[in-house]
Amino acid sequence: MSQEAKWYVVHTYSGYENKVKATLEKSIENNNLGHLFFDIKLPMEEVVEVKDNVQKSVMKKMLPGYVIIKMIMTDFSWYIVRNTRGVTGFVGPGSKPVPLTEAEIERLGFEQKSYAFNFEIGDNVQITAESFKDFVGIVEDIDTENQKVKVSVFFMGNETSIDFDFSEVKPIDD
Repeated sequence: MSQEAKWYVVHTYSGYENKVKATLEKSIENNNLGHLFFDIKLPMEEVVEVKDNVQKSVMKKMLPGYVIIKMIMTDFSWYIVRNTRGVTGFVGPGSKPVPLTEAEIERLGFEQKSYAFNFEIGDNVQITAESFKDFVGIVEDIDTENQKVKVSVFFMGNETSIDFDFSEVKPIDD
């Protein structure tokens, strides 16, 4: 029975997040459960605090009282997490854990989607974005970090450079 690992939110006693993470990691290692548990995160964000007119950058928990776990949900993996000291339960209705959606995972920044693209600077591409659907342009720049492509398009009598997502253009087969 092969299942896909998903991200789940676990509620903990306030201030126990680090302890729960450490305890779970040790339990997973000691019991050779790497095939069920893949990652444990405490979402953090950098915050600038000003104290006595001195700015200081500190890391703060984005979700105090919660730990995020990437795991394959089975009765056994549920039991391991649920019976970890400091855990009050999974987030979800009743006792049924609900995995995070793709959008929620992206917002937390845990997993960056990568898009394959098969065009280079100078290639002709067809635009699939609604506002310029079926226009043809030339790739001027590729920004892999933000997954954007700058395309030169002939529009209203002028040549114009427009940024599109990788998913909004496709190469034209020669």
